[in-house]
Amino acid sequence: MDSATLIQTLLNSVVASSIYALVAVGLALAFGVMKMANFAHGEFFMVGAYCVYVLYGLLGLPFPLAVVLAVPIVALLGLLTERFIFRPTRRNVLAGFMATAGLAFVLQVAAGRIWGVGIAKGVPTPYAGTAEIGDANLGWQRLIIIPCAFAMLLALRYFLYRTKFGKALRACAQDPEIAALQGIRINRMTALAMALAGASAGLAGALMAPILPVTPYIGHGVVLIAFIVVIVGGMASIEGAIIAAVLLGFIHTFVTTLADNLIATMVGVVFMAVTLILRPKGIMGRERA
Repeated sequence: MDSATLIQTLLNSVVASSIYALVAVGLALAFGVMKMANFAHGEFFMVGAYCVYVLYGLLGLPFPLAVVLAVPIVALLGLLTERFIFRPTRRNVLAGFMATAGLAFVLQVAAGRIWGVGIAKGVPTPYAGTAEIGDANLGWQRLIIIPCAFAMLLALRYFLYRTKFGKALRACAQDPEIAALQGIRINRMTALAMALAGASAGLAGALMAPILPVTPYIGHGVVLIAFIVVIVGGMASIEGAIIAAVLLGFIHTFVTTLADNLIATMVGVVFMAVTLILRPKGIMGRERA
Protein backbone atom coordinates (compact mmCIF):
# COMPACT_ATOMS: atom_id res chain seq x y z
CA MET A 1 0.00 0.00 0.00
CA ASP A 2 1.58 3.28 -1.09
CA SER A 3 1.37 6.52 0.89
CA ALA A 4 -1.47 7.98 -1.19
CA THR A 5 -3.59 4.85 -0.74
CA LEU A 6 -2.78 4.78 2.98
CA ILE A 7 -3.87 8.39 3.49
CA GLN A 8 -6.99 7.83 1.40
CA THR A 9 -7.91 4.75 3.44
CA LEU A 10 -7.31 6.61 6.71
CA LEU A 11 -9.63 9.41 5.59
CA ASN A 12 -12.30 6.95 4.49
CA SER A 13 -11.93 5.19 7.85
CA VAL A 14 -12.66 8.41 9.73
CA VAL A 15 -15.78 9.00 7.62
CA ALA A 16 -16.99 5.42 8.17
CA SER A 17 -16.30 5.66 11.91
CA SER A 18 -18.34 8.88 12.10
CA ILE A 19 -21.39 7.26 10.48
CA TYR A 20 -21.05 4.08 12.57
CA ALA A 21 -20.85 6.16 15.74
CA LEU A 22 -23.93 8.23 14.85
CA VAL A 23 -26.03 5.14 14.20
CA ALA A 24 -24.68 3.07 17.10
CA VAL A 25 -24.95 5.64 19.91
CA GLY A 26 -28.70 5.86 19.41
CA LEU A 27 -29.04 2.10 19.50
CA ALA A 28 -26.89 1.91 22.65
CA LEU A 29 -28.79 4.72 24.37
CA ALA A 30 -32.20 3.17 23.69
CA PHE A 31 -31.01 -0.25 24.88
CA GLY A 32 -29.46 1.25 27.99
CA VAL A 33 -32.73 2.85 29.07
CA MET A 34 -35.24 0.23 27.89
CA LYS A 35 -33.06 -2.94 27.92
CA MET A 36 -34.67 -3.79 24.57
CA ALA A 37 -33.06 -3.85 21.12
CA ASN A 38 -34.62 -1.96 18.23
CA PHE A 39 -34.39 -4.13 15.12
CA ALA A 40 -35.92 -1.31 13.05
CA HIS A 41 -33.01 1.04 13.78
CA GLY A 42 -31.67 0.57 10.26
CA GLU A 43 -35.03 1.70 8.89
CA PHE A 44 -34.70 4.91 10.90
CA PHE A 45 -31.51 5.47 8.89
CA MET A 46 -33.47 4.71 5.72
CA VAL A 47 -36.24 7.19 6.60
CA GLY A 48 -33.64 9.90 7.19
CA ALA A 49 -32.21 9.26 3.72
CA TYR A 50 -35.65 9.40 2.09
CA CYS A 51 -36.42 12.65 3.92
CA VAL A 52 -33.44 14.27 2.19
CA TYR A 53 -34.43 12.69 -1.12
CA VAL A 54 -37.90 14.24 -0.88
CA LEU A 55 -37.05 17.58 0.73
CA TYR A 56 -33.84 18.29 -1.18
CA GLY A 57 -33.99 16.08 -4.26
CA LEU A 58 -37.68 16.60 -5.15
CA LEU A 59 -38.83 19.78 -3.40
CA GLY A 60 -35.59 21.68 -3.87
CA LEU A 61 -35.03 22.82 -0.29
CA PRO A 62 -31.42 23.66 0.64
CA PHE A 63 -29.49 20.54 1.63
CA PRO A 64 -28.63 21.76 5.17
CA LEU A 65 -32.30 22.57 5.80
CA ALA A 66 -33.35 19.15 4.49
CA VAL A 67 -30.90 17.48 6.88
CA VAL A 68 -32.09 19.59 9.81
CA LEU A 69 -35.74 18.74 9.05
CA ALA A 70 -34.97 15.03 8.70
CA VAL A 71 -33.74 14.86 12.31
CA PRO A 72 -37.05 15.74 14.07
CA ILE A 73 -39.04 13.68 11.55
CA VAL A 74 -37.13 10.51 12.42
CA ALA A 75 -37.10 11.50 16.11
CA LEU A 76 -40.92 11.53 15.91
CA LEU A 77 -40.80 8.04 14.41
CA GLY A 78 -38.72 6.99 17.40
CA LEU A 79 -41.31 8.47 19.77
CA LEU A 80 -44.13 6.60 18.03
CA THR A 81 -42.13 3.35 18.15
CA GLU A 82 -41.63 3.70 21.89
CA ARG A 83 -45.26 4.56 22.54
CA PHE A 84 -46.95 1.89 20.44
CA ILE A 85 -44.38 -0.93 20.41
CA PHE A 86 -41.87 -0.79 23.24
CA ARG A 87 -44.13 0.50 25.99
CA PRO A 88 -46.82 -2.21 25.57
CA THR A 89 -44.15 -4.94 25.32
CA ARG A 90 -41.92 -3.64 28.11
CA ARG A 91 -42.23 -6.85 30.14
CA ASN A 92 -41.58 -9.11 27.18
CA VAL A 93 -38.22 -8.47 25.53
CA LEU A 94 -38.76 -11.06 22.80
CA ALA A 95 -42.14 -9.59 21.88
CA GLY A 96 -40.61 -6.13 21.61
CA PHE A 97 -37.77 -7.37 19.43
CA MET A 98 -40.14 -9.22 17.10
CA ALA A 99 -42.48 -6.24 16.94
CA THR A 100 -39.64 -3.98 15.79
CA ALA A 101 -38.66 -6.61 13.22
CA GLY A 102 -42.22 -6.30 11.94
CA LEU A 103 -41.93 -2.52 11.98
CA ALA A 104 -38.77 -2.77 9.89
CA PHE A 105 -40.65 -4.83 7.32
CA VAL A 106 -43.60 -2.40 7.30
CA LEU A 107 -41.32 0.60 6.75
CA GLN A 108 -39.50 -1.18 3.92
CA VAL A 109 -42.76 -2.11 2.21
CA ALA A 110 -44.15 1.41 2.68
CA ALA A 111 -41.03 2.96 1.15
CA GLY A 112 -41.17 0.46 -1.72
CA ARG A 113 -44.85 1.17 -2.40
CA ILE A 114 -44.32 4.93 -2.39
CA TRP A 115 -41.02 5.28 -4.23
CA GLY A 116 -40.52 1.88 -5.88
CA VAL A 117 -38.38 -1.11 -5.02
CA GLY A 118 -36.19 -1.86 -8.01
CA ILE A 119 -34.95 1.64 -8.80
CA ALA A 120 -32.52 3.34 -6.43
CA LYS A 121 -33.18 7.03 -5.87
CA GLY A 122 -30.19 9.23 -6.55
CA VAL A 123 -29.80 12.44 -4.55
CA PRO A 124 -27.83 15.19 -6.32
CA THR A 125 -24.53 15.98 -4.63
CA PRO A 126 -24.88 19.43 -3.04
CA TYR A 127 -21.16 19.85 -2.41
CA ALA A 128 -19.25 18.84 -5.51
CA GLY A 129 -15.50 18.73 -5.79
CA THR A 130 -12.79 17.24 -3.62
CA ALA A 131 -10.42 18.42 -0.94
CA GLU A 132 -6.74 17.60 -1.37
CA ILE A 133 -5.31 16.19 1.85
CA GLY A 134 -1.72 15.12 1.44
CA ASP A 135 -1.52 12.78 -1.54
CA ALA A 136 -5.19 11.85 -1.28
CA ASN A 137 -8.51 13.41 -2.28
CA LEU A 138 -11.73 13.32 -0.30
CA GLY A 139 -15.04 14.57 -1.63
CA TRP A 140 -16.51 17.54 0.21
CA GLN A 141 -19.76 15.60 0.59
CA ARG A 142 -17.93 12.96 2.63
CA LEU A 143 -15.75 15.46 4.44
CA ILE A 144 -18.69 17.37 5.96
CA ILE A 145 -19.87 14.17 7.65
CA ILE A 146 -16.95 14.30 10.10
CA PRO A 147 -17.69 17.70 11.76
CA CYS A 148 -21.45 17.02 11.69
CA ALA A 149 -21.02 13.70 13.49
CA PHE A 150 -18.55 15.20 15.96
CA ALA A 151 -20.93 18.07 16.75
CA MET A 152 -23.85 15.68 17.26
CA LEU A 153 -21.87 13.39 19.56
CA LEU A 154 -20.50 16.34 21.51
CA ALA A 155 -24.00 17.79 21.93
CA LEU A 156 -25.30 14.41 23.06
CA ARG A 157 -22.55 14.06 25.66
CA TYR A 158 -23.26 17.57 26.95
CA PHE A 159 -26.96 16.77 27.16
CA LEU A 160 -26.40 13.52 29.07
CA TYR A 161 -23.91 14.89 31.59
CA ARG A 162 -24.83 18.56 31.98
CA THR A 163 -28.62 18.78 31.78
CA LYS A 164 -31.38 17.70 34.13
CA PHE A 165 -33.09 15.46 31.58
CA GLY A 166 -29.78 13.93 30.54
CA LYS A 167 -28.90 13.02 34.11
CA ALA A 168 -32.38 11.56 34.58
CA LEU A 169 -31.87 9.51 31.43
CA ARG A 170 -28.60 8.10 32.75
CA ALA A 171 -30.22 7.36 36.10
CA CYS A 172 -32.93 5.31 34.36
CA ALA A 173 -30.28 3.39 32.45
CA GLN A 174 -28.40 2.55 35.66
CA ASP A 175 -31.39 1.58 37.83
CA PRO A 176 -34.94 2.37 36.68
CA GLU A 177 -36.56 1.35 40.00
CA ILE A 178 -34.44 3.73 42.07
CA ALA A 179 -34.89 6.42 39.43
CA ALA A 180 -38.67 6.02 39.70
CA LEU A 181 -38.47 6.33 43.48
CA GLN A 182 -36.66 9.64 43.00
CA GLY A 183 -39.62 10.97 41.02
CA ILE A 184 -38.26 10.38 37.52
CA ARG A 185 -41.01 9.44 35.06
CA ILE A 186 -39.81 6.28 33.33
CA ASN A 187 -42.20 6.55 30.40
CA ARG A 188 -40.95 10.05 29.65
CA MET A 189 -37.34 8.88 29.74
CA THR A 190 -37.89 5.89 27.46
CA ALA A 191 -39.67 8.17 24.99
CA LEU A 192 -36.77 10.63 25.16
CA ALA A 193 -34.25 7.83 24.60
CA MET A 194 -36.07 6.62 21.50
CA ALA A 195 -36.40 10.17 20.17
CA LEU A 196 -32.65 10.67 20.52
CA ALA A 197 -32.01 7.29 18.92
CA GLY A 198 -34.21 8.25 15.98
CA ALA A 199 -32.57 11.66 15.69
CA SER A 200 -29.03 10.25 15.52
CA ALA A 201 -29.95 7.53 13.00
CA GLY A 202 -31.94 10.04 10.95
CA LEU A 203 -29.00 12.43 10.84
CA ALA A 204 -26.70 9.64 9.66
CA GLY A 205 -29.12 8.64 6.91
CA ALA A 206 -29.65 12.24 5.85
CA LEU A 207 -25.90 12.87 5.55
CA MET A 208 -25.37 9.67 3.56
CA ALA A 209 -28.29 10.20 1.15
CA PRO A 210 -26.18 11.93 -1.55
CA ILE A 211 -23.48 9.23 -1.22
CA LEU A 212 -25.42 5.95 -1.14
CA PRO A 213 -28.20 4.82 -3.48
CA VAL A 214 -31.42 5.47 -1.55
CA THR A 215 -33.52 2.28 -1.48
CA PRO A 216 -35.97 0.72 1.00
CA TYR A 217 -33.18 -1.68 2.03
CA ILE A 218 -30.43 0.87 2.61
CA GLY A 219 -30.58 0.21 6.35
CA HIS A 220 -29.79 -3.53 6.18
CA GLY A 221 -26.02 -3.26 6.26
CA VAL A 222 -26.16 -0.29 8.61
CA VAL A 223 -28.14 -2.04 11.33
CA LEU A 224 -25.86 -5.09 11.19
CA ILE A 225 -22.78 -2.94 11.71
CA ALA A 226 -24.56 -0.93 14.42
CA PHE A 227 -25.37 -4.09 16.38
CA ILE A 228 -21.77 -5.28 16.07
CA VAL A 229 -20.53 -1.89 17.28
CA VAL A 230 -22.93 -1.80 20.24
CA ILE A 231 -22.14 -5.39 21.27
CA VAL A 232 -18.39 -4.82 21.05
CA GLY A 233 -18.57 -1.53 22.92
CA GLY A 234 -20.94 -2.76 25.63
CA MET A 235 -24.69 -2.95 25.10
CA ALA A 236 -25.55 0.06 27.26
CA SER A 237 -22.40 2.16 26.90
CA ILE A 238 -22.34 5.19 24.64
CA GLU A 239 -18.61 5.68 25.19
CA GLY A 240 -18.02 2.04 24.32
CA ALA A 241 -20.12 2.40 21.19
CA ILE A 242 -18.02 5.35 20.02
CA ILE A 243 -14.75 3.49 20.69
CA ALA A 244 -16.04 0.38 18.92
CA ALA A 245 -17.29 2.49 16.01
CA VAL A 246 -13.82 3.92 15.48
CA LEU A 247 -12.17 0.49 15.72
CA LEU A 248 -14.67 -1.17 13.40
CA GLY A 249 -14.61 1.76 10.99
CA PHE A 250 -10.86 1.43 10.54
CA ILE A 251 -10.94 -2.37 10.39
CA HIS A 252 -13.80 -2.48 7.89
CA THR A 253 -12.31 0.21 5.63
CA PHE A 254 -8.80 -1.22 5.57
CA VAL A 255 -10.00 -4.78 4.94
CA THR A 256 -12.33 -3.52 2.18
CA THR A 257 -9.40 -1.72 0.56
CA LEU A 258 -7.12 -4.76 0.78
CA ALA A 259 -9.78 -7.40 -0.03
CA ASP A 260 -13.52 -6.71 -0.46
CA ASN A 261 -16.64 -5.70 1.46
CA LEU A 262 -17.83 -9.26 2.17
CA ILE A 263 -14.55 -10.25 3.79
CA ALA A 264 -14.57 -6.97 5.73
CA THR A 265 -18.00 -7.85 7.16
CA MET A 266 -16.74 -11.32 8.11
CA VAL A 267 -13.70 -9.80 9.82
CA GLY A 268 -16.02 -7.49 11.75
CA VAL A 269 -18.04 -10.45 13.03
CA VAL A 270 -14.84 -12.27 14.02
CA PHE A 271 -13.67 -9.12 15.79
CA MET A 272 -16.93 -9.07 17.74
CA ALA A 273 -16.58 -12.75 18.69
CA VAL A 274 -13.00 -12.34 19.88
CA THR A 275 -13.90 -9.23 21.88
CA LEU A 276 -16.77 -11.03 23.62
CA ILE A 277 -14.51 -13.99 24.44
CA LEU A 278 -11.97 -11.67 26.06
CA ARG A 279 -14.46 -9.19 27.52
CA PRO A 280 -17.99 -10.67 27.69
CA LYS A 281 -19.54 -7.31 28.63
CA GLY A 282 -17.81 -5.45 25.81
CA ILE A 283 -14.91 -3.02 25.73
CA MET A 284 -16.17 -0.77 28.52
CA GLY A 285 -16.86 -3.73 30.78
CA ARG A 286 -19.96 -2.31 32.47
CA GLU A 287 -23.52 -1.42 31.60
CA ARG A 288 -24.24 2.27 31.63
CA ALA A 289 -25.45 4.92 29.22
